[in-house]
Amino acid sequence: MSFLATVRCWAHQLKRDVVTVYFAARHPATPYWLRLLALLVAAYALSPIDLIPDFVPLLGYVDDLLLLPLGLLLVLRCLPPAVLAACRAQAAALLTRPRSGGDRWPVAVRRAGAGVVRLAALSFPSAQLFLTAAFSAPVRARRSRR
Repeated sequence: MSFLATVRCWAHQLKRDVVTVYFAARHPATPYWLRLLALLVAAYALSPIDLIPDFVPLLGYVDDLLLLPLGLLLVLRCLPPAVLAACRAQAAALLTRPRSGGDRWPVAVRRAGAGVVRLAALSFPSAQLFLTAAFSAPVRARRSRR
């Protein structure tokens, strides 16, 4: 297996494990101390505050690359086997279901572009005058034909 394929496989497993920990934290058979640990790992993952700031060269990402996978591993190792199996099955079902919206990317780009044009039209008086002159003339012509 190539290095890229290995990293891709590891990333998919990490994604599955994050979803598994989410479901395990909500499972009724999970001990409360383990729920708290899962909450702390998730809060650290989503928090903008790091133990070592990211702008520190080389050490900034060490906490993200080591502490988060180790926290996930600790939560997964401490889970009861039945809960782990049920949560992994639930996570696999969630991650393999078909998702719609693959064609939403062009729509989002068009909407963002239209928003930028509107913002520019409202911000600059010269653009406002141009757009007013460009789009109001055909309306007057249509009204006069009636």
